[in-house]
Amino acid sequence: MRHLNISKDADGVATITLDNADAPMNIISLDFVADMEEAIASVTADADVTGVILTSAKSAFMAGADLKYMVNAYDGMTKREHLGFSQKVSGMLRSIERSGKPWVAIIDGLALGGGLELALACHRRIATDNPGTAVGLPEVNVGLLPGAGGTQRLLRIAGVKAALDLLLSGRQIDAEEALSLGIVDEIAPAGDAAAKAKAWLATNPDPVKPWDVKRAKAPQPLGILVPSDAADYSMAAAMVAKKAGYNQPAAAAILKTVYEGAQLPIDKALSVESKYFAQLLGSPVARNIMRTSFISRKAAEKGARRPAGVPKSKVSKVGVLGAGMMGAGIAYVSAKAGIEVVLIDRDVPAAEKGRQYSAKVTQKLIAKGAMSQDKADAILGRITATDDFALLEGCDLIVEAVFEDLAIKAETTAKAEAVIPETAVFGSNTSTLPISELAKASKRPDQFIGIHFFSPVDRMSLVEVIMGQQTSAETLAKALDYVAQLRKTPIVVNDSRGFYTSRVFQTMIHEGAAMLGEGVPPAVIENAAKSIGMPVGPLVLLDELSFDLPLMIVDQAIEQEGDKYLVPAGVQTLRRMRDEIGRGGRKSGGGFYEYNEDGTKQLWKGLAEHFPVKGDWNIDDLKARFLYTQAVETVRCLEERVLETREDADLGSVYGWGFPLWTGGTISYIDTVGVPAFVREADRLAQLYGPRFSAPKMLRDMASEGKQFYPAGEAEEAVAQDRAELASS
Repeated sequence: MRHLNISKDADGVATITLDNADAPMNIISLDFVADMEEAIASVTADADVTGVILTSAKSAFMAGADLKYMVNAYDGMTKREHLGFSQKVSGMLRSIERSGKPWVAIIDGLALGGGLELALACHRRIATDNPGTAVGLPEVNVGLLPGAGGTQRLLRIAGVKAALDLLLSGRQIDAEEALSLGIVDEIAPAGDAAAKAKAWLATNPDPVKPWDVKRAKAPQPLGILVPSDAADYSMAAAMVAKKAGYNQPAAAAILKTVYEGAQLPIDKALSVESKYFAQLLGSPVARNIMRTSFISRKAAEKGARRPAGVPKSKVSKVGVLGAGMMGAGIAYVSAKAGIEVVLIDRDVPAAEKGRQYSAKVTQKLIAKGAMSQDKADAILGRITATDDFALLEGCDLIVEAVFEDLAIKAETTAKAEAVIPETAVFGSNTSTLPISELAKASKRPDQFIGIHFFSPVDRMSLVEVIMGQQTSAETLAKALDYVAQLRKTPIVVNDSRGFYTSRVFQTMIHEGAAMLGEGVPPAVIENAAKSIGMPVGPLVLLDELSFDLPLMIVDQAIEQEGDKYLVPAGVQTLRRMRDEIGRGGRKSGGGFYEYNEDGTKQLWKGLAEHFPVKGDWNIDDLKARFLYTQAVETVRCLEERVLETREDADLGSVYGWGFPLWTGGTISYIDTVGVPAFVREADRLAQLYGPRFSAPKMLRDMASEGKQFYPAGEAEEAVAQDRAELASS
């Protein structure tokens, strides 16, 4: 067996040790299920076995399901096979419960998803006092629900309220909280857990679960007009609507599963769970979320875009030029990663102000119990705040984060390169200025690259790495190694105006401004954006940016490209707001919103006078416009080779500016709609609202050739063997 080992002691206790030979973690897969079925049958049939201890040889008990398999299941398997997968795993766990032998799970490290479901099927659970021991059912975060009994066992063990909290939040809980909820029965030192398990087995415990006792009642029997836990369901429904909206079906399915299952005997309840699990697994939403947020993201973090053949590098000392909001954040995440930081600004007080940002962040973490004072002191101790460029001597990498002005950046580059080693990489944190243009100020343009962080740097995981025309593969590799040190998610794009993220993000905010100019009520604009899953509306985003920045970008493009440049539809609204009405955004006192001294805000009442509501507006069209303008511009970026991979497109959109996760990203969204259908809708929107929606040639060619960005054949090939195994079972 490749996933576990079995041993038996003289006292009749069998130990099944989970130890996946093919991966660093134990995961639920059909191969694992087959091994477990064989092991369960073996110990069940062995009259000499008096009990079973289930443990792990890994640093974690079990991480959950094989997400690659789950992603491929959407295109590679039928709905009936989705149901069969859940029933197969669920049936395996039921065979533990009904084996006639008592089972004890020793949870040392993480037991998540299918790992916790496996432990819940055992008759006793002992958690170790290891600080890393935690349990949880995080399936909602990947668009699924626990499909092997997790919903039904949890509600029967911990009650409806606690079960809904854990299932709908997907949060992990430590051993102490798990003990208080009855999810584990005992906490023991790791070295004593096996002895504790044997001691319990020696008491000859009854291996029958409460729900398998003859005439056992369901947690919430049928026929009760107002269940005692009705308020819990009502509160949970409200929480689901607030958190997930109506684009992610997993939370609603969890509510239904718990409610329906609570009224049924265990086996019928498990059938209900499998039904809802299969519906979610057969939904593109779960596929999209898992593919982008786990498969593509982990691949990027492991170096999917890193050039082959370049030796690994490590940054020991980094120079951060500019101690404003971005520079201060970059300094913090670098110091947190163990890197020595020289933080430079125009004078020492300005640089020290940037250093104090790290002090504020660490103090908040200390207050939450998430960081020790010693660690905070060490982070601050790695940051040197100065105005002296000479201190950059010995830096492996420079990250320039000064004002978005070519002349200022050129002067800063020259000062730094006069000091830093010839081997050092120079990275610019610019969000819009072309890297190839900035590199002209460098003596070593092949070692010049864009390293674009997102604000706030300590909370945003994405880093957009931009290749200039002369940037070398070695420089790219070193930049990606630095991003990996910071434990952030990189995408790699090629040089152009706005690169990828800033270029596409602007289409969304300009679309909102255009809608206002057309006479759409501002509250409707904001709510339409939020209803598709955008974190905030375009008007509040424009206020936070200030109108100067998007207008400056547009003016530069008009100057450089002339008639070739397609002026965004919202420009007229922004110019009118700033130049005629005198409102340029929050920094200038207010824009689309007005701001109160207590920190609250509301839409400016004067908008009704200057942009009166006109005619009819279609809410579905508003939502489509937000989604399509971003997706179409992403395809243009692929067509122009600004983007080279579909994965970078999806990761950048979701983690760069908050394109809705349920879509999987701008490119996954097109595949979800279907390329031919997307082209038709894009053309309809173009006729109604302008040529910015017109489908690019790449999309039209794909539609005529029957192609998509993520071919279904990739998934079908990946699950071919598992399909045969499911069919035979």
